[in-house]
Amino acid sequence: MNGATINLLYFARVAELVGKRTESWPLDGDSTGAQLLSALGARYPQLEPASRLKLAINQTHSKPTAAIRPGDEVAVFEPVTGG
Repeated sequence: MNGATINLLYFARVAELVGKRTESWPLDGDSTGAQLLSALGARYPQLEPASRLKLAINQTHSKPTAAIRPGDEVAVFEPVTGG
């Protein structure tokens, strides 16, 4: 581990389930949204299936294939539907 981290922001139901709104998350080099969601599901089983969650990386909605780099801000939230 190289000591690099990302800043996770949890919103709405996700924050309720994990019991916090923010968290510093260790990141060993570049990762993807899908890898992060998998790791979140492992740490917080109550989020499963974590793959359904949505991400915004540096305030931009992102796909699971998007790269996450040390220093990024990643928001994690439930999928929402519009009318």
